[in-house]
Amino acid sequence: MKELNEKNFNEEINREKLVLVDFWAEWCMPCRMLTPILERLEKEFKEVEFAKLNTDENPNIAMKYGIFSIPTVMMFYKGEVVNSFVGAMPESVVRKEIEKALEKIQA
Repeated sequence: MKELNEKNFNEEINREKLVLVDFWAEWCMPCRMLTPILERLEKEFKEVEFAKLNTDENPNIAMKYGIFSIPTVMMFYKGEVVNSFVGAMPESVVRKEIEKALEKIQA
């Protein structure tokens, strides 16, 4: 998963492909539970860019997107949020959310 920060965030989320961003922090246990799920799904969804942003190191971006609970996953397409969810979800739920976002951008 690509590591995002204040320098590369806007460039990444404005791509013409689905970009999934995991907003996380080192101390967050649910974040640690979600990471291996996202890593598995990254292998499955080749057409999706998987990235993560440490909210402790990038508080301005977290504030801009109203991130109050982590993990929060937001899916962007050309800079627009097309789907999101909060919390560590089971793999089947995360897969469905990614599929929903892909359907939206292909419609």
